Amino acid sequence: MSGTLFLCATPIGNLGDMTPRVIETLNSVDVIAAEDTRNSIKLLNHFDIHTPMTSYHEYNRVEKARQLVAQLLNGQDIALITDAGTPAISDPGEVLVKMCLESGIRVTSLPGASACITALTLSGLSARRFCFEGFLPADRKEKDMVLKEISEESRTIVLYEAPHHLVRTLNELYMTVGDRKITLCRELTKKFETVMPTSLCKAIEFYEKETPRGEYVLVLEGKSREEKRREEIASWESMSIDEHMAYYTASGMDNRSAMKQVARDRGVSRREIYAWLNGRESKP
Repeated sequence: MSGTLFLCATPIGNLGDMTPRVIETLNSVDVIAAEDTRNSIKLLNHFDIHTPMTSYHEYNRVEKARQLVAQLLNGQDIALITDAGTPAISDPGEVLVKMCLESGIRVTSLPGASACITALTLSGLSARRFCFEGFLPADRKEKDMVLKEISEESRTIVLYEAPHHLVRTLNELYMTVGDRKITLCRELTKKFETVMPTSLCKAIEFYEKETPRGEYVLVLEGKSREEKRREEIASWESMSIDEHMAYYTASGMDNRSAMKQVARDRGVSRREIYAWLNGRESKP
């Protein structure tokens, strides 16, 4: 019978956020797979946990995952921890989870701290609908594609960023989406936790004078429905009414239905479209 992979959330700053269930599990498994054993040993020592550790990180994620899967299939229980927060979120743990599920190995998650959710709840921005982007890609072409997607995203967007890349990322976001609301969170759950609700323009101005310190979570306002509607109307208004009507009649719509849709697209009444078309047709 195969073992179980336990995804164990660890504190993102405050050690008081370690759950009793995670402590119990880390004590009971056969081995702990840690992103950085040098960092994790401090956590284990603090809670008097003496379970053997092995390293599992970005650079060995595929080959080491195969080894861990073999151990699990041999009946061992393994706990996966990251440097901070919940494993498999913007983390190589997702590779191991996928391999385990493909091999029929039981995977369970022990919830706890998550920088993404913590920042979102502190942001003051809408938390009803949100998406998580993690770190922007390093590759320029891929990053441009992601930024383009972000520019059209109506949900609140959560991103991670390192201090030495913060100003560059803020500028890239500003050039892509304009001056939207943003909340910058750093040192979450720690003594010097900082939550700064502001705008992209003001954030850039602030950090051009102040050196960024600590890891950041950026919570960015999504594109409003009103802005999307204005852009939609503007795109239709770039066409003449004749072209707009032809667009729909060519697809099989009758004149009445096309006129109704054109009016809806352009944000005007059907009477205005009718008057324009009728006035044009009555001219000599």
